[in-house]
Amino acid sequence: MLTIGDLSRATGVKVPTIRYYEQMGLLSHSERSEGNQRRYSRAERERLSFIRHARDLGLKIESIRELIELSQHPEKPCAQADRIAAEQLSEVREKIARLKKLEAELERITTHCHVNHVGDCYVIRALANHDLCTTDHN
Repeated sequence: MLTIGDLSRATGVKVPTIRYYEQMGLLSHSERSEGNQRRYSRAERERLSFIRHARDLGLKIESIRELIELSQHPEKPCAQADRIAAEQLSEVREKIARLKKLEAELERITTHCHVNHVGDCYVIRALANHDLCTTDHN
C-alpha cells in the first residue's frame, strides 16, 4: 500500500490533484490507516497513471470517466473508446491549425518592423489595429 505522497512520487501527479481526482470520482476514495493516512493499492496507482497519461494527451475529465467505465467491461467493443480518441485527435488538429495561423501572423508582424522607435513600431500598430492582420486568427 502506498501513502498519498508515495503515490504522488510514483506517478508524478501532485497530491492536490490526486485529491481532486478522488472528488471527481476518477479514483476511489482510498482506505485509511489507523493513523488516518490515505493508503492506495497497486490498482489505484495504475488507475492514476492511466488518468495522468490521458490528461497528458489532453483528454477532458468526462472523457476519462467514460474510458474508465469502458475499461471495467473488457467484453464490450472498443468503438466508444475509438470515438473518444478520434474526437480528441480532431480537437488537437484544430488547435494546431489555429497555432499555425498565430505563428504565421506573429512572424509576419515581427519581421515587418524595421524601425528603432516604438512610435513607428509595426508590432504595436498591428496589435492595436486588427485590420492590419492578414488572417483571422481568433
